[in-house]
Amino acid sequence: MKPRHSLQEYAIELRHNGTDVERMLWRRLRNSQLEDVKFRRQQPIETFADFVSFDKKIVIELDGGQHSENSDYDMQRDACLNANGFTILRFWNNDVIENIEGVLEVIKVHCL
Repeated sequence: MKPRHSLQEYAIELRHNGTDVERMLWRRLRNSQLEDVKFRRQQPIETFADFVSFDKKIVIELDGGQHSENSDYDMQRDACLNANGFTILRFWNNDVIENIEGVLEVIKVHCL
């Protein structure tokens, strides 16, 4: 039987196997490009956050169709993150694809 992945190994695997939409947004968030705020991707916080700024306490989640089926889980997770001081920003994948500038503006407002 194979041993389970460590969290670090699993995070690396998630980063390497990200969706096209995650990569699209990451190109705009990486290297502190947005308001000089450092974002990390696929960080283990109540499972894995797509993107997180620990300094600003912001979690960004990108939701595909599967999230409409997991809304109870997402609500519980969001409540836990909120209780720990995080603001959760959720965007549908098609919002990023069709209006990335609008998505970035929302994130920017929360960073300021």
